[in-house]
Amino acid sequence: MTASTQQLSLAPLHIPCLAVVGVGLIGGSLALALKAAGVVGEIVGIDLDAENLATAQRLGVIDRISGPEGVAAADVVCLTVPVQAMAAAAAGVIPHMRPGAVLTDGGSVKGAVLRELEPLLSSNIQFVPGHPIAGTECSGAEAAFATLYQGKRCILTPVTETDPTALDLVTRMWQAAGSEVVLMEVEKHDRILAAISHLPHMVAYSLVNAVSNYDRYEENILNYSAGGFRDFTRIASSDPVMWRDIAMTNRDALLEMIELFERFLGELKADIAQGDGERLQEFFLRSKSSRDAIL
Repeated sequence: MTASTQQLSLAPLHIPCLAVVGVGLIGGSLALALKAAGVVGEIVGIDLDAENLATAQRLGVIDRISGPEGVAAADVVCLTVPVQAMAAAAAGVIPHMRPGAVLTDGGSVKGAVLRELEPLLSSNIQFVPGHPIAGTECSGAEAAFATLYQGKRCILTPVTETDPTALDLVTRMWQAAGSEVVLMEVEKHDRILAAISHLPHMVAYSLVNAVSNYDRYEENILNYSAGGFRDFTRIASSDPVMWRDIAMTNRDALLEMIELFERFLGELKADIAQGDGERLQEFFLRSKSSRDAIL
């Protein structure tokens, strides 16, 4: 189901004050996108890294630096920190949020975030879980740019308790940032993302480790890597803390996908070992057909 099926508000979107908790690529790019769209007033930045906050303010990503108390003026508070830091970040800002304010997030795992945050929420704080499907291998406020979300999808995972008005606001916020908004059940989100995002990162990290530990020759053979290897493993330069948290919090779905990947890698290994050219070509053709279909 897409957000276009909802009865969205016809009033022009304006968020007088947005608080971004964790001003990195995701939160910083959202701030810049909303500024570019002219739908936000003041943007308050909250982050444990004082140097990163100073950089964000210098670059115009945020307007004001604050501690957790800075969310008191915010109409929307967006948590864009690593998944395992969500609970601590939420616990720090929720007591300062004004009644009726909307809390949302950009976490790559939704089930774990909901389990951690639901006990912290009060009846007068509206929570809309979200996940923008966009990113680069870079991190920090310096990596943020206004067009990150253009033409990308943002998945929102509302639950029974989610307030429709809050959902409408967060939907229109991400649309203003350039995203197509899709509504999805929490478990479906985590299993789909384990397949299309989390598994590829695990494979890229593993491949770089495997090749860098190849010891037949004294020299580092990574020095000979060309475009294909570098393109495929680009995502292995992503933030290790973020991906540690994703692997820990989406464990069951990720293990299911790793086992499926191992099955197909085992099939390929057997075909190579047996020198079965016909099966190898068929294996590669199946993959090419599936890949070509999404282009």
